[in-house]
Amino acid sequence: MAEPILVAQSKEQIFLLPKMANRHGLIAGATGTGKTVTLQTLAENFSARGVPVFMADVKGDLAGLSQPGGNNPKVVERAKELKIDGFKGEASPVVFWDVFREQGHPVRATVSEMGPLLLARLLELNDTQEGVLNIVFKIADENGLLLLDLKDLRSILQYVADSADQVKTQYGNVSAASVGTIQRSLLALESQGADKFFGEPALNLEDLIQTQSGKGVVNVLAADKLMQKSPKVYATFLLWMLSELFENLPEIGDPEKPKLVFFFDEAHLLFTDIAPAVEQKIEQMVRLIRSKGVGVYFVSQNPLDIPDVVLGQLGNRVQHALRAFTPCDQKAVKAAAETFRQNPKLKVETVLTELAVGEALVSMLDENGSPQIVERAKIVPPRSQIGAITPDQRKQIISSSVLAGHYENAVDRESAYEKLQARAGEKAQTAGAPPVTAAAPAAEGTQPSALAEALGTVTAAFQPTIGPRGAIHDSLATSMAKSAMRAASSQIGRQLVRGILGGILGGSGRRR
Repeated sequence: MAEPILVAQSKEQIFLLPKMANRHGLIAGATGTGKTVTLQTLAENFSARGVPVFMADVKGDLAGLSQPGGNNPKVVERAKELKIDGFKGEASPVVFWDVFREQGHPVRATVSEMGPLLLARLLELNDTQEGVLNIVFKIADENGLLLLDLKDLRSILQYVADSADQVKTQYGNVSAASVGTIQRSLLALESQGADKFFGEPALNLEDLIQTQSGKGVVNVLAADKLMQKSPKVYATFLLWMLSELFENLPEIGDPEKPKLVFFFDEAHLLFTDIAPAVEQKIEQMVRLIRSKGVGVYFVSQNPLDIPDVVLGQLGNRVQHALRAFTPCDQKAVKAAAETFRQNPKLKVETVLTELAVGEALVSMLDENGSPQIVERAKIVPPRSQIGAITPDQRKQIISSSVLAGHYENAVDRESAYEKLQARAGEKAQTAGAPPVTAAAPAAEGTQPSALAEALGTVTAAFQPTIGPRGAIHDSLATSMAKSAMRAASSQIGRQLVRGILGGILGGSGRRR
């Protein structure tokens, strides 16, 4: 059985039980009250017990987990105050990641893996535009067109727009205005650096669930620049990661310790202007992912930033001080106080505004899974370095990582863009070729032979046609042949296509 994690101390020590860590948690409090230090303490303790961790470093100061600490005077003082025996500096094994490929290994996902639901949120599309995006993914699925990066998505959007008259009877109307809006949103997204995120090699989730010398690897995503340039990309990326973990990890029930602990910092961004369908997906994942051994810990300034249906799933809670300067703040404090199992010796609503830095109201799950009564306590200090590391230290850790060189070189294999370009070239070449005659012209005054007429009819049936706006369409015979092939395709064949595309419609796991 894994050793309990000492989180805080009141009159008695307060522990987080590893076998209850996959029941999720919340770390909340106003800016400057000590949330980051609490996060660091929990992360290094999970690592020490062989549990891998993923966390986003939104302020640039969690990289200190990679270095031994213990020299900070405040840390030393707190350790003495709490009478922690044998307290000394200790580092955790850390792997750095960075969407922008500057402060860590590149982290990428394919457009297909992201799927239409998350992409629609990322692009801030309305219902009509989201419907068009779903049609685009469906057509890509049925035609074996891999959507790996943004140029693949742009090219198939153009293809669907050009073929709008042909697809509307089967899939619905696709307006040029909706496609144009999606294309403009893609351009804006690319200007924020999202083009660096989409592509291959895509992140293999197994690379996040590693141990070194018995310690769980702490995966730190450099998110300071990402938060500044595109907070919506940040939130959607973390939501995609949760979705991928949920879809790919096997059911293991309630283990003695988690398989992975996932810290979601700045969690309010996840739920800002969220569509009901996405919120339902999050609630479903949080409710069910614990059976796959994953603990999810939301970090936010106020617990009210998180919807009630999700908040109710968060059993382990550390609540730092809240500010009550306005009537709205006072209501938030009262609501936050009511979420705890009450302690008759504490007036929680008052204490919430009086907590000092490094103090918190703490309530953990007991061995039966029931929340303990809330206690006012002082958080145990981390053994790793508090604060940022030097660029040279970061560079050395990146270069010595077992993943060094694996994700650094982007791969651009044949996908939707290349295939659609080739098709367009073939059609243009066919349209520009001289007309084919079935037979030499008959002498004046004579009738063409029956054979010549038959050959001419067959040839004409295979000639592509040009529409009134110059679009090149398949011939009648070609259309009939494609229709017959689609009708003959078995259910197994369709599943294989979806598998290659990464489960773009149902979110199924990546298949290589």
